[in-house]
Amino acid sequence: MIAPLAPDFAAQTHWSVAPDWLTAQLDHPQVVVIDCRFSLANPQAGAAQYAISHIPGAQYLDLNQDLSSPVQPHGGRHPLPDPEMFAAKLSALGIGDTTLVVAYDDQRLAFASRLWWLLRYYGHDQVVVLDGGYNRWQTEGYLVTAAVSQPQPQPFVPQIRADWTREIAAIKAETPLLIDSREAERYRGEQEPIDPVAGHISGALNYPWQGVTDAAGRLLSPDLQRQRWSELPAGEPTVYCGSGVTACVNLLSLAIAGREPARLYPGSWSDWCSYL
Repeated sequence: MIAPLAPDFAAQTHWSVAPDWLTAQLDHPQVVVIDCRFSLANPQAGAAQYAISHIPGAQYLDLNQDLSSPVQPHGGRHPLPDPEMFAAKLSALGIGDTTLVVAYDDQRLAFASRLWWLLRYYGHDQVVVLDGGYNRWQTEGYLVTAAVSQPQPQPFVPQIRADWTREIAAIKAETPLLIDSREAERYRGEQEPIDPVAGHISGALNYPWQGVTDAAGRLLSPDLQRQRWSELPAGEPTVYCGSGVTACVNLLSLAIAGREPARLYPGSWSDWCSYL
């Protein structure tokens, strides 16, 4: 898929790269690095952090402004972005058909995984996450900068994989295998800090998204990812969270574990409870 970038890339996982690999590829014309840092509690924080320091050459995409569309009465807190608008933003950042996109954040892949999934949903498979994110990049002493580079625009044509999502009507009609990616307390309805209704969709199994990485934000090994899903029943799972963002971390884990295909319920619990 992306082996032409470097002779040793075939030895890397196709889902993530480490800082040492990325630092050697920062000047590669086919590599575009995207900073996805964001804070649900302070939506301006990610852009502010990017302005202070980021990986050299990285561009910034905001969860609310770029990786989502405006909130409606239904559809959840982070609806999927409009395909044409999203494609235009990607094109402006220099992402074309042959581009390898490397996404990172500082929240255990919570937002980088959203971009990873979105790009694949819109037909662009050449995307990986930076294992350990910005925290690991800094801890291991790699260069950072405040300078913003000017990308060379590239054509990006979205090719939507419509069968990668499942909406509320289908969930109610089909009762699919459901995975709730939220923390156990939210799943059990013991607390709900964001949405107006607590609880979970009946029949959903709880696999909190934080279990995909260790405390430092590094991905568990492929063997441990497979072990994590070893008791999941057979079938194609549909994954949700609060608003379709951190569910993508579980979708990444399922991909690493070889449990694709798997679908996203984009509106997730925030859409589901809007009908209650």
